[in-house]
Amino acid sequence: MVEAQLVGLDPRVEAFLQGGPKKLFIGGDFVESVSGKTFDSVNPANAEVITAVYEADKEDVDRAVEAAERAFYGDWAKVTPSERGRLLWKLADLMDDHLEALAQLESLDNGKPVAHARAVDIPLAIDHFRYYAGWATKISGELIDSSAGRSMLTYTRREPVGVVGQIIPWNFPILMSAWKLGAALATGNAVILKTAEQTPLSALYLAGLIQQAGFPDGVVNIISGFGPTAGAAIVTHPRIRKVAFTGSTEVGKLIMQQASGNLKRVSLELGGKSPNIIFPDADFSKAIPGALMGIFFNQGQVCTAGSRLFVHKKVYDNVVADMTSHAAKMKLGPGLDESTDIGPLVSAEQFSRVSGYLHKGVEEGATPTTGGRPLEHPGYFVPPTIFTDVSDQMTIAREEIFGPVVVALPFDDEAQIADVIRRANNTEYGLAAGVWTTDVRKAHKVAHALEAGTVWVNCYNALDASVPFGGYKQSGFGREMGSAALELYTQVKAVWVNLD
Repeated sequence: MVEAQLVGLDPRVEAFLQGGPKKLFIGGDFVESVSGKTFDSVNPANAEVITAVYEADKEDVDRAVEAAERAFYGDWAKVTPSERGRLLWKLADLMDDHLEALAQLESLDNGKPVAHARAVDIPLAIDHFRYYAGWATKISGELIDSSAGRSMLTYTRREPVGVVGQIIPWNFPILMSAWKLGAALATGNAVILKTAEQTPLSALYLAGLIQQAGFPDGVVNIISGFGPTAGAAIVTHPRIRKVAFTGSTEVGKLIMQQASGNLKRVSLELGGKSPNIIFPDADFSKAIPGALMGIFFNQGQVCTAGSRLFVHKKVYDNVVADMTSHAAKMKLGPGLDESTDIGPLVSAEQFSRVSGYLHKGVEEGATPTTGGRPLEHPGYFVPPTIFTDVSDQMTIAREEIFGPVVVALPFDDEAQIADVIRRANNTEYGLAAGVWTTDVRKAHKVAHALEAGTVWVNCYNALDASVPFGGYKQSGFGREMGSAALELYTQVKAVWVNLD
């Protein structure tokens, strides 16, 4: 049973949703698409239409590129690094002022609990812009004492790439917007950001704040549309010099192929099937809630979700029983209900996908200790599900489900940890991993052996703008956040000056 006591909408959200289809943000103005086509943004809690949104196509991408180029070679090129930092900080301040509106829009469009958006998504996005505001004045080259001797002055400059295309997913719309925009703008690039068609609203609201902050027209362009049309137009556009994509591994492979036309730079943050390993000496007061949060946060629609839970046989039954008890008590409901723990999945397509994996798990012999079946209720609700009796070869243990579904896998012989490490690494993915133990030597040994871009020890899903994030293997390449992200959006120029 899904019960709801919905919060009242912020007046700014109500005002934003009025007035017809939401427009694209191109060249500093909100404009209709060239074709005039629109698509619906749907509330996943009840499958009802929230509002219509103008659908970008190739012609709209062309317009955005023109606007971005004018800005990059014009007004944006005249803005000092210090002023770039002030603009990013101003944007963060405006987001702070509009935090509740952004959180409600995120919840309404994506389905996530508004309490989570308010406490996690929006504050992290704000912090991200402030972090990169500080970097704007610290992009520097180096003086090189070359073998040419004193007759030659040699130095390097870090320069922006130019017009960059950015394609974000639907699971964290506002946070992914920040992850993409922060480093790109701090380093002086101009941007065309395409939202996911399932969740366009919060990024379009953010466009209004970017306008208020005072960025020159065309520096940031935000469009809504579909991957095969607007997304493909960005990836193949000859005057877009770099593409940053977050999404599925399948689409990431297509982007690499399409981007080869003009050899544009590509960075990819893709899928995961992350192992979360609980040793018998773990602090279970932290490990149990940590493992629950690691898989059920954001309805499991997290690329780093700890969806393969390896638990030592000594504690396996107790861990599964405790997690089952907690999961069964989680409240499912609309995101705008303050008491909701688990909101709906983002769309009918995702609901069907996750439901199919639940069926497949049972069909292959796995046993759900809780959940296991989607709810028969308006909206796209799947309860938190824990599977036991799972082998490493089962579909639900190999493929990314992207829903609130975890497989609990026992392992034995703590003295020989090589086997659990081998099993944890036996996947095409390598985005994240977790380790729970009070033995510091073991923690470091296992963390070093795991093939993942991020390893959390006695915590899970910890994030900070200063810490790089990205994947190994088919989880992608390139690092977002921290100083590492500056590499994605700058190119190095060597300058030789003959002093003779």
